[in-house]
Amino acid sequence: MRAFTRRPLSPRRAVSRPGEVPGPPVRSFRRVRRAALVGVVLGLCAPLASALPGGGTGTPAAARDVVVGGLPARTGDAPWVVALASRARFGEARSGQFCGGALVGPTTVVTAAHCLDPRLLGVRPERLPDLRVIVGRDDLRRAGDGREVAVAAIRVDPRYNPWTNIGDLAVLELAEALPAARTLPVARAGDPAYAAGTPARVLGWGDTRGDGSHSPVLLAADVRMVSDAECATAYPGGPEGRFVRGEMVCAGLPAGGADACQGDSGGPLVADGRLVGLVSWGVGCGLPGKPGVYTSGAMVAQRLGL
Repeated sequence: MRAFTRRPLSPRRAVSRPGEVPGPPVRSFRRVRRAALVGVVLGLCAPLASALPGGGTGTPAAARDVVVGGLPARTGDAPWVVALASRARFGEARSGQFCGGALVGPTTVVTAAHCLDPRLLGVRPERLPDLRVIVGRDDLRRAGDGREVAVAAIRVDPRYNPWTNIGDLAVLELAEALPAARTLPVARAGDPAYAAGTPARVLGWGDTRGDGSHSPVLLAADVRMVSDAECATAYPGGPEGRFVRGEMVCAGLPAGGADACQGDSGGPLVADGRLVGLVSWGVGCGLPGKPGVYTSGAMVAQRLGL
């Protein structure tokens, strides 16, 4: 695996259009210092789902956006859960939230690469003048709660492929540090948290019924980790997508009913107090035999050198 290199911002990308305020630069990954961590989240991008073109190589990542079968949760109990927001792009409702993420270091948020795909946003992420990470806000309608932190830089996994969902990982570098006590540890490869049947929880502000009904309040759904073999059977390839071991993990319930959905993309899946996945893709929301597919937490740890 080749090492990530820092990609300088080209002059063309550095110069904004007339009347446009440039956003944070987008670069490829670099290895970052390991930091104390503490939690997990869930998130999908409902506003982006409708922008995805169809295709026969799998269900694009943004097809899942919300917590189905969830119950209200508090950021006080999950301080690492964050919302990605841009009022300029998504309006004032729900603070402009469009995806989720997890705080894994004082200045480091991980999310799904598809959340920042220009083909979905309609603009390159560095052109979003007001991209913010919202922390400590249970109800997105309460703009005075919590904090909104500016993003200094964006790093997208250079391997990201929207049709295979490989490399569905992006890192946001915050303009100011948050308390280390708010961060979530990431489970490395071989961690027992990945064992099939382990209780896990996914959180987010996404669709609650699978029909575009996005929640203004943070919700959490309890699921269980699914074995790689079972997930590969559920997603063998073709129109419904292919599960790739090492890149992805699955979680859900045999009978369905609890899952991430549109608007939850990028949010973490947590097991045993550690990040084991980021909401990525799947078929439907909460369907029997179709668990949610997440960017592997072990891959996140490997790519970031945690």
